Amino acid sequence: MVDTKETINCPACNSVMTKIYMPETGVNIDICLDGCGGIYFDNRELEKFDEKTENADALLAQISGKTFKRVNGDEIRICPACGMPMAKMGAANGVVEIDVCHTCGGKFLDNGELQKIRKYKNNTEEVDHIIDEMLETAYIDKYGSPNASARRAFFEKIVKKFV
Repeated sequence: MVDTKETINCPACNSVMTKIYMPETGVNIDICLDGCGGIYFDNRELEKFDEKTENADALLAQISGKTFKRVNGDEIRICPACGMPMAKMGAANGVVEIDVCHTCGGKFLDNGELQKIRKYKNNTEEVDHIIDEMLETAYIDKYGSPNASARRAFFEKIVKKFV
């Protein structure tokens, strides 16, 4: 699906969303500036902003320091682009639950969820480094031991819980 050009209403609070043009990617992102602070991404747009190394400054500046309405995150939301019900889906390895439209691919993030996803993706390298240090400290051969992958998975689970 292509970038929505029309004005859309927020699927969480029904306020009119504001389009923010992102020059580096050439897309418009819809933000609920007068309501709940949620962000709607058309199909595949989130992939351009979900990592800390990707420039989302113009987007994040719009919501920085503002107070927004609280919304019920458990309600089924209707996709503002195609009108179909959205499904809840885990993102950032289950750290965040976002609303996804399986019809058009749109994604809606409640206020603060983009920042959590970006932080999690940035921590992936840090987690890998900590795990490697743990394995080396425990004198485990990371690549030679028959149980190396099971041990790594165990350490990864522990580190992700606390990092």
